[in-house]
Amino acid sequence: MATQAPATTTNPVVFFDMTLAGEPLGRIKILLHADVVPKTAENFRRFCTGETKNVLGRPQGYKGCRFHRVIKDFMIQGGDFLHGDGTGTISTFGTRTFDDESFTLKHEAPGLLSMANSGPNSNGCQFFITTVATPFLNNKHVVFGKVIEGMDVVKKIENTRTIREKPTQDVIIAQCGEM
Repeated sequence: MATQAPATTTNPVVFFDMTLAGEPLGRIKILLHADVVPKTAENFRRFCTGETKNVLGRPQGYKGCRFHRVIKDFMIQGGDFLHGDGTGTISTFGTRTFDDESFTLKHEAPGLLSMANSGPNSNGCQFFITTVATPFLNNKHVVFGKVIEGMDVVKKIENTRTIREKPTQDVIIAQCGEM
C-alpha cells in the first residue's frame, strides 16, 4: 500500500555527517522545501531518518550510503543505498519510483538539492547537490532543498580525487537524520 506524503507547510532540516576514507569530513545541513514539493521532500526526509523499512523489516536509507559520482564544477551525487553505483532506486511510497512533483524551484545556485533520475517521472532515492548553477537541468530534475550549513563539506567532496567521476576513496554518509 502506497503511503502519501503529509500536507505540510513546515520545512524540515535534515543532516548528513560525512566521512572520507573513514575520517570525519563534517556535517551538511539541508533545508527541505516541503512547502513547494511535499512528496519529494518527505521521501528524502524518510530516507534520512531510516523510518522506512525494507521487505525484511530493516531500516533503509542514507546511513552508510556513499556519494558514488562526483563531477567538479557541477555536482555531487549519492543516495543509491541499494547498489552503491547509481543503478538502484526505490521510493518510500511503496513504488520503485514516483512522478516529478514540480519544477517551480530552479537550479540557479550552488548548494541546491535535486532528484537524480533516469528521465521524466523516475524519482526514487538518488539525489545530487549542485556545486554551481546548473540551469540546463531546469524542468528535468526536481529541486527540493538547499544546503544551509556545510557547503565547505560539499566543496571538499567536490574536490576529492576521482577516476571516471567515481571517488577513489569512499565518501560516506556515516550518520543522518532530522534536526
